[in-house]
Formats: sequence, structure tokens, C-alpha cells
Amino acid sequence: MTPVLCPRSSVECSMSEFAIRADNLSKRYRIGPRESYKALRDTLTDALVAPFRRLRRTGDGGRKTGDGLPGPRSPVPGHDSHIWALQDVSFEVKPGEVVGIIGRNGAGKSTLLKILSRITRPTRGRAEIRGRVGSLLEVGTGFHPELTGRENTYLNGAILGMGRAEIDSKFGEIVAFAEVEKFIDTPVKRYSSGMYVRLAFAVAAHLEPEILLVDEVLAVGDAEFQKKCLGKMGDVAKEGRTVLLVSHNMGAITRLCRRAILLDQGRVRLCAPSDEAVAQYLSLHSTGSAEFAVARPSPAPGHPDFTLRAVRVKDSRGALAASIDIRHPFCVEIEYDLRRPINGLRVGFRLLTSEGVVVFSSTDRDQEGAGGPDRTAGVHRSRCEIPGGFLNKGHYSVSLGIDVPMVQSILFLDGVVSFFVEPTGGLVGAIPDNRLGVVCPRLPWTVERL
Repeated sequence: MTPVLCPRSSVECSMSEFAIRADNLSKRYRIGPRESYKALRDTLTDALVAPFRRLRRTGDGGRKTGDGLPGPRSPVPGHDSHIWALQDVSFEVKPGEVVGIIGRNGAGKSTLLKILSRITRPTRGRAEIRGRVGSLLEVGTGFHPELTGRENTYLNGAILGMGRAEIDSKFGEIVAFAEVEKFIDTPVKRYSSGMYVRLAFAVAAHLEPEILLVDEVLAVGDAEFQKKCLGKMGDVAKEGRTVLLVSHNMGAITRLCRRAILLDQGRVRLCAPSDEAVAQYLSLHSTGSAEFAVARPSPAPGHPDFTLRAVRVKDSRGALAASIDIRHPFCVEIEYDLRRPINGLRVGFRLLTSEGVVVFSSTDRDQEGAGGPDRTAGVHRSRCEIPGGFLNKGHYSVSLGIDVPMVQSILFLDGVVSFFVEPTGGLVGAIPDNRLGVVCPRLPWTVERL
């Protein structure tokens, strides 16, 4: 993959041609109370009463008397400040490349697309775009509730840059895609929210620009329509058009985009293949606790020779991870110290859902020969690997259990670590198939003709 020039990266872009180039784009917004504006009537009134106000002050020795008349409005000190929505964002996109823009709410994703769409100007820096641009930033922009679906299709198409002949040629395809044939001559104010967004997306999705900027529109409608949206975006990508896609659907990013740009607090944190960028995004702001490390290890209450050191959740790369990609394996590690061998020691855990349902229990004695009574003194690590595509999406916690079966309970810790399983791609595509149950394993099937 061709390297790109990004902040915090020493890799230089070797592309001779580009569709989009951003060079140190920055955008600053002013936050605080809105500045007050006077009407013409107020200005004239102030001018007329100003001489009387001065005379009254003179008669009172220059003291304010509180005459109730409006005076000059000064801002409250300390209430105005500024925030940088983007800071020194630089990247390049090749013609025909589909690039994802990911990050938390407030990271600057929508601001970036608005600058590239020329809706707002950057505070500093510049962007260069080569080709006709189509923007899909807000589904339904330009729709008028009193107009029919047909009229809004023509109106919205014109707003998005389509000529009447182009709309005429694609009108049937747009209506069929939106599935609103029966209601196309009904005012859209009588549409359900699902019908409204379906028609809006259908109009915008049938543009044929050289560059398409898309902001979080793959989340519209029901699951079936989302699949159609993803399919349409895939068709756009296959046609060789350049696409910048902002989405919180990590499955869509990994499926449609070979590369992704991770924004964090207005800065480019990472430009990388989409799988790598998604993994970094999931681990960056997770609220789970992937590690329990004992600051001052001491012997367990149930046995003076056993000391717990740490419990960790690690992803397939061996890194601490409180967010796990549903497709990839991960492991639970338990690190402990034995002052002397403990005959028959068993180290294990229970995995529980956020509702407290036990998914399964497992110990290091499950496999024959593992964790036998000949464990010597010293630091040990018991490690259990959980395969990818086994757990369903959701939040899970690990409860630790150490014992000698049928003899002695050494240590039990409830909810010692926790993690999320994220539906990045699901099992069959970018939209998870929402299987019921705690687990969603891919089991072997056979199909035969009888």
C-alpha cells in the first residue's frame, strides 16, 4: 500500500497523483454565550436618551442612578473561549481509493468533511481536491415537508449537483432503491422516519461524482436497508470513484476501506490499513479494565504459598485489550508466584455477561498434563485462549478462582477484569447478523441432497 504523509509519522507520501490533499488543516471555533445584537429600534432609542442620561449623571454627581434604560452590553469576562476542532491534519488520498475516517464523537471527523465540501473555511492550512465532489453529510438536507417525494427528489438532486436530465434518467432507480413507489406523490411530512431517510439516501447515493464525501449515513433505516446501503457503497468503490467515509460502524470501515485515518481530539493519530486503525481505535478509549495488577503482592488468604501477581486480557497481537474484535482470538492470562509447590493446584476463571450470566468456566487442568502437581516454586503464568467468532458482541467480566479440588479454596475474586466484544464485521459481513445467545460460534454444517 502506498504510504501517506501524516502527522506523527516519518513516512513520506510517494504518490505522484492525488484526488484529495490536506495540508495542515486546522479549524478553531469560538465557544461561550452568543454575542447580543441590537435591533435598529434599540440603537435609535439609545441615541435619543443618551443626552438625558448624561445630564442625569451630572446632576447626581456622576453616580449611576439605575434609570432602567438600556446601556452598553459588555461580554462577561471569562465566558468566551476557543476550541480547536482540527489541528494540523495532513493526508493524501489517491484517485479511486476508499478511505475511512474514524474517531470518537467530537474528534473532528464531520468538521473535516465540511471543510473539504467547502461548507466552512479552515482557520489555517489548505486542501486541494481534483474532481467533481458529491457530499452526503446529512441525510435529508434540502427536503421540504410540504413537497411530495417526487418533488423532493428533484429538489434534493439539484441541491446535490444533479441536472434535471440526470435525475430523469435515474428517477425510477432511485424510487425502487428507496422502496417508496406507492408514496412517491405523497408529501414527505406523512412519511415515516424510515421512508424519509431511505429516499434521502437513495437520491444522494445515485450521484456520479468523481469524489464522494460520506458522513455517517450507513446507519439509516432498518438492518435490511443498511445492507443495501453498504452494497451501494461497495458498488461505488468498485466503480473506481474516490470515497471518504466517516462512520462509527467499524464493520463497514474494515469491509469497504483498505485504509483508515484515526482522528483523536482534532489530530491525526494514525494512518494505517483499516484493520490496524480499527484495532487502535477500539483500544484507545475503551472503558473496560483489561488488567488487574497487584501493587504489593502478598500471600492469598487461603494459602501462604500462593501469591497473585496479575490478571490480564490480551488480543491476538499480545497487547492489553479491553475491546476485542469479534473475529479475532484473545486470551486471559493469570500470573502468580508459588513459594513452594502446591500439590493439585488448579487456576481458573468464570466468564460472565453484563447481566451476570455465566458463559463458561475453565481451568488450567482442563487439558491433560497442564498444571499438574509437579508445578515448581517460582513465577508462573496460566493462559487460556478463546477463539475468534465464539463470543457474541457485548460486555464481559472475568471472575478468578484458585483452589485445590475437593481440598481447599485458595482465592476467589469477582469481576477482576472486564472487556467488550465489538461487532467489527460480524460473521458474514459488515453488519452483524444479530444472532441470539451469548455465543455465536461458526459450527460445521453439511448440506446433502437426499
